[in-house]
Amino acid sequence: VCLTCCSRESMVRINQICHQQGIKFFSGDVFGFHGYMFADLGEHEFVEEKPKVAKGSPGVQDGPEAKRARVEPAETTVVKK
Repeated sequence: VCLTCCSRESMVRINQICHQQGIKFFSGDVFGFHGYMFADLGEHEFVEEKPKVAKGSPGVQDGPEAKRARVEPAETTVVKK
C-alpha cells in the first residue's frame, strides 16, 4: 500500500491495518524542497554484500601491515539476513 497527501491520523491507522495483515506499507510526501518517506516492511529477508577482508601474510606479525586489513574490492560475499 502506498499513501501520499494524507493526514497523519489516516497514515497511522492504515499502517496499523497493513501491519496486522502482513502487507507492506509506504508513505511519503513533498513540501517544496523538503519531504519524507516512511516504509513499514514488517519482517522481510534481504541480501547484504560485504567486501571480503584478506588476511595478512603469516610472515608479518608486527608493524602497520599486520594491523591494516586489506580489502579486496573485486571479491564480495553475500549474506542473507
